[in-house]
Amino acid sequence: MRKTASRTKPGSPEKQEGRQKSPRRERPSAEVPAQHGVRPPAPGSGKRGEAGHIAYLLRQAQAATRLTLERALADFGVTPPQFAVLTMLNAYPGLSGADVARVALLTPQTVGVIIGNLERDGAIRKTPHPVHGRVLQWTLTRRGVGLLDQCRRRVMIVERRLVAGLSAKAEVTIRRWLSRIASDLHEGDRSSR
Repeated sequence: MRKTASRTKPGSPEKQEGRQKSPRRERPSAEVPAQHGVRPPAPGSGKRGEAGHIAYLLRQAQAATRLTLERALADFGVTPPQFAVLTMLNAYPGLSGADVARVALLTPQTVGVIIGNLERDGAIRKTPHPVHGRVLQWTLTRRGVGLLDQCRRRVMIVERRLVAGLSAKAEVTIRRWLSRIASDLHEGDRSSR
């Protein structure tokens, strides 16, 4: 007579009969934090507010800004990284894909996908570099300029929200501070290599 395989589940009491249960370690109640009803504070309060680390506050502000920009640009089918690429190509026509990645703060792989999509949609075009023929230079097309103008109107609304309540002097101070952080930390990274 053939034995049939047991149809009990691995964790069922029947399977555990032969196993000895390890005694459960009890912690003193003072070590176990109360978990019920604990919620993190809203952005802007506690460690997510003025008491938080500057780097965390910058990241939190950037994440909130990106989400707001995603929503603002969604009607045009443009993402914030695509907007950054369009903006940089408008400011610096003829950049290579590698240069676009550096100035738009994106990975080369991401820029490769973005450039492919923008080219397919007729927003940018490529030309070979006059000296280094294998290097492609990217520029906006008329369609790309129009798309960027539409996106800029939406982005300016978000930017006005970002500086609302700041004096002109405070805005200049913040712009200088943010630029200095990028410059100083970039230089620091370079010198430590």
